[in-house]
Amino acid sequence: MSTLPDERFSSTVAAVTSAFGDPTRREIYLFVRDHPGVTATATASHFALHPNVARHHLDRLSAGGYLDVSMERLDGQGAGRPAKRYRASDDDPTLDLLSRRDDLLVLLLQECLELLGPVVAEQMAERVGEEYGRALASSIAPGDRQRSLRAAMHTIAATLTAHGFAAHAEDQGGATAVVSDACPFGDAASRFPVLCAVDRGMVRGLLAGLCGENGDGPVPVLLSSRARGDDACAALV
Repeated sequence: MSTLPDERFSSTVAAVTSAFGDPTRREIYLFVRDHPGVTATATASHFALHPNVARHHLDRLSAGGYLDVSMERLDGQGAGRPAKRYRASDDDPTLDLLSRRDDLLVLLLQECLELLGPVVAEQMAERVGEEYGRALASSIAPGDRQRSLRAAMHTIAATLTAHGFAAHAEDQGGATAVVSDACPFGDAASRFPVLCAVDRGMVRGLLAGLCGENGDGPVPVLLSSRARGDDACAALV
């Protein structure tokens, strides 16, 4: 049975916060992930940044193990100096944060869910996710509470991606959805679909932290889940 020691857990959390706490750096990571082999110059041009600023963000992500770097010549460059090219790492260390599972923990989870019953278990899962989402929001954008709902959903997608969800935001009519292409809970979510309530809670907590709350309370979040038979895992607001 493998465990994640407290020291390593703390250092991993600190590393994730350091790497993805800056919104520009999160967007750059997603850009590189979608454009493997991109250069600092191309990244700077895409985000309208000074090349040194883009290079700083790329090097921080590389130092954290989130990007791989290779030296390659640009097309038509001839005998000149090769350029650094960046790619998202195949061995993403952030995935360990939520994806480490072992048989004992799964058995413990199963026993807890059976004792609680489906209604209470789902309420608890959503509450845990919401509290965690609020904590993430406070570390992502301290003091910044004025975001449009659409902008917040894009930030949430980047945050969930850093936690193993491989998420992206997309507009669906007059609403915006965060669609997850991976689940950090793995097979456990298929066996215990109540875990999907954690996702809904995280999105609600992140929204509350980024946008604030109106007099009616948290923004309602509609959740679809493959584990529950839906076509996709998505949170829609």
